[in-house]
Amino acid sequence: MGPAALGAAEEAAVGEAAGLVAGGDRLLPRAGGPQGPKSGPSPVDRARPGSKHHVLVDGQGVPLAVSLTGGNRNDVTQLLPLLDKVPPVAGVVGRPRRRPDMLLADRGYDHDKYRRLLWERGIRPVIAERGQPHGSGLGIFRWVVERTISWLHGFRRLRIRWERRDDIHEAFLGLATCLITHRHVQRLC
Repeated sequence: MGPAALGAAEEAAVGEAAGLVAGGDRLLPRAGGPQGPKSGPSPVDRARPGSKHHVLVDGQGVPLAVSLTGGNRNDVTQLLPLLDKVPPVAGVVGRPRRRPDMLLADRGYDHDKYRRLLWERGIRPVIAERGQPHGSGLGIFRWVVERTISWLHGFRRLRIRWERRDDIHEAFLGLATCLITHRHVQRLC
């Protein structure tokens, strides 16, 4: 082996504890170490951390609010934060609309507590119930959300999460939302 290879081999052999680097008077995790709060064990592949995109759309599939959470988070926990993210909609004279008339969702959002909270906000929940056979008719409307998610994942940086930092991935998510909305508005003009 050449002198450069021997030097590198000696450094690796003497090296540090696995996954840790020297940081002042203690050992700190490497840059590729533990992930942030918006990344967690994937429910599909437990060996890798993953994240989920949660999307709230209007009837045409235009994203109104998006969020990023860890792959192990329950979907229903993001229902109310997504609703709170919806900005006021300007329209007729008077107070601007802040909430929809009804909310359609799949079985992942079926929980009595959240149904009750939606009714209190004046939103009629139309959520498929767990344990009931398919055929509720929600598939007629559910494809709008699935189409928007596929539009988001059409952007390569969102399909597979390459960024370690949550804020960078959320910035790409916001940018993709803006582009989808812009494309939709261009079709109308």
